[in-house]
Amino acid sequence: MPAHPRPTVRRRRLGAELKRLREAADVSMDAAGAAIDGDKSKISRIENARQGIRGLELKALFNLYKVEDEKLKAALLTLARESKRKGWWQQYGDTLRPDFQERLSLEAEAVRLFAFQTMVVPGLLQTAGYAEAVIGGTGRPTSDPETDAALAVRMERQSIFNREEPPQYFCVLDEAVLHREIGGSAVMVEQLNKLLELDGTPGLTIQIIPYAQGVYAGLDGPFTIYSYPDPMDLDVVGLDYLDGALYLEEDGPLRDTAEPLTSYAQPLYRRGSPWT
Repeated sequence: MPAHPRPTVRRRRLGAELKRLREAADVSMDAAGAAIDGDKSKISRIENARQGIRGLELKALFNLYKVEDEKLKAALLTLARESKRKGWWQQYGDTLRPDFQERLSLEAEAVRLFAFQTMVVPGLLQTAGYAEAVIGGTGRPTSDPETDAALAVRMERQSIFNREEPPQYFCVLDEAVLHREIGGSAVMVEQLNKLLELDGTPGLTIQIIPYAQGVYAGLDGPFTIYSYPDPMDLDVVGLDYLDGALYLEEDGPLRDTAEPLTSYAQPLYRRGSPWT
């Protein structure tokens, strides 16, 4: 059975704002559904970002919710149109897992990313050789086209740093990441050199939690926090697990973990440090 399509960032934003407007207007989901020739379940799908909404339907809800702010209405209509726009990764079709497609969508729209990793260099910072070794060593049975597509996507993801306004990226790595030899010594030298090259470029920071820290908040596993520019946006926390990923909106405990991680961490390059 095919997986349900994952909601895009734009659709999440639109659904969250429509829910806020409906509740502020004290309108039931049944009444909202009737206003767009639907029912309660349709409104639920729209607000939960599982279904899009047409411009005429959106305007009907504006009338029902008594929305008078013209800038807000224009912004929501734009979101409704753009939520149907396909991402560059969709050219790879079914070779990408749905949860990975959602990650690409989150990355594409974020203005700030906070990443914490205990096992491997994050995909956004990997060299081609390192990425190929990671993809080939996952143990998942893949065909050559799937492997080639995964590698191409991983490299293309990194183009977000070449945009006119790239996202801010703050990455904290456990020191073990720098010592785990993935792909052989030559691949690791290339990868470590890339990290040193990237660290400190505008908007990009890499820090290390040294072995000497011992136990610290975050040992439960890696995570990424995606932040967005609009006041109506919800931050999203991405959690990786064995065969996929989970994305949560406004996960307070994990967001609270990010700040202490930076207090434990040290700069990537420090003379005399064990990782240089």
